[in-house]
Amino acid sequence: MAKNRDENQTTLDDDLRMLSDTLQDVLDYSGDRADQAYTDIKSHAERALKDIKSRLANSSECYYVRAKEVACRADDYVRDKPWHSVGIGATVGLVLGLLLARK
Repeated sequence: MAKNRDENQTTLDDDLRMLSDTLQDVLDYSGDRADQAYTDIKSHAERALKDIKSRLANSSECYYVRAKEVACRADDYVRDKPWHSVGIGATVGLVLGLLLARK
């Protein structure tokens, strides 16, 4: 369940990046600058784009913190139970070797 949520979050981040890039292109290249409606829409879009970019920056920091926590927990596990870690590593190596040898 947690993996599915992470995949959805990554997809959402990718979609937001694409949206912000597209919105930036639209703001750079469109509209009659003398039109009042255009300037109102442009200012609203610029505020929305700034908000999206700040949220994306915060989410990438969150991913970094979570990855660091996972690495620390894995390091603690390896230090507490070194032989379990060796067994897990050997098992993963065996499975990968068997899968690669199937070709």
